[in-house]
Amino acid sequence: MNFFDKILGKKEASIESYNDFWNWFLKHEKEFFKIVQKEENIHQGFFDKLSPKLNEIHEGIYFLAGMLNDQTVDLIFTPDGVVRNIYVVEELVNAAPKIEGWKFGALKPATDIKDVSINYKDFNFDSDSLKFYPNMHNGYPDEIDLTIVFDDFTEEKKGFIATGVYLFLDNYLGELHSLTLIDNMKVVGKEGVSEELIPIEKLNDYLIWREKEFVEKYEGIRHNTENDGYANFEGKSKNGKIVLALINTTLLEWDKKASHPWIFIISVPFKITDETGLPDDETYKLLDEIEEEIMFSLSDSDGYLNVGRETGDGKREIFFACKEFRKPPKVLDQIIKKQSQKNDLKYEIYKDKYWQSFRHFEQR
Repeated sequence: MNFFDKILGKKEASIESYNDFWNWFLKHEKEFFKIVQKEENIHQGFFDKLSPKLNEIHEGIYFLAGMLNDQTVDLIFTPDGVVRNIYVVEELVNAAPKIEGWKFGALKPATDIKDVSINYKDFNFDSDSLKFYPNMHNGYPDEIDLTIVFDDFTEEKKGFIATGVYLFLDNYLGELHSLTLIDNMKVVGKEGVSEELIPIEKLNDYLIWREKEFVEKYEGIRHNTENDGYANFEGKSKNGKIVLALINTTLLEWDKKASHPWIFIISVPFKITDETGLPDDETYKLLDEIEEEIMFSLSDSDGYLNVGRETGDGKREIFFACKEFRKPPKVLDQIIKKQSQKNDLKYEIYKDKYWQSFRHFEQR
């Protein structure tokens, strides 16, 4: 240890992998165990130390901790409602070593509904105060669209009430089902509702049944884009800049869209050099290289369909429709981390079974 290490204290090594994190955790786990067990100084002694280390792995990893029994801490890692971060908490927990006195979990688990009662902003959400009914749509038979009926609903507090309902569903259904099985949901009061109300305790069985039907319906469906047809579109942004799009029109006419329900959109910014808002030749080449790198990792044969791209007004957006939601964020996170010049890349992933995100291309 050199002179400055002695004066300032030796700086801990940065966390660059799951193993790095768990090696760090092992050094402190006995201290952390006592803090959680005694419930003393838990924020400063545990939460404030764990959070920055998790942030070094990936932004958006949160956690819950409590005693499972007198001798075991239950530490649950959660993406706190963000689908793109599910893979991170799952991989983190899968890499965890066995540590006596600790139980690690990824995502909030499902709970017996008899034990779920959420008090939020002076409202109580439980099996007595909540009911539901499904909304069926002729054009969208696979959509799971729910109306949740809350006995004490008021229009003035609908934002708080919606948050309370989501918290209830996270605990009742488990975070994974709550985030991934419901396509659309709204919360209303019981006044004026004419549909037959279903007890909320039946919601889990309903969702499992609908998901089983969905999986069986689209099991094994793939689409090979090699011989698909494409069309060029030209338009203008709100700023009057030219926007060019290349879209797989064969895919837009496909009648099995719901088999690839996850929409993945990557946004790559570039510097505008003239009044058109389009990239110069060198930038076009760089954008194409980035797109090719992404497509190499997300192939149609594996369930990731490149719907097309749109370029203009300082950014290129690349569109995919995917069978699942874990690999696409992982691929982009690795690209962003690996190549610093691409750190401005942004992406989002969300469920849209009927690809309504691309409806404007169908109407051109």
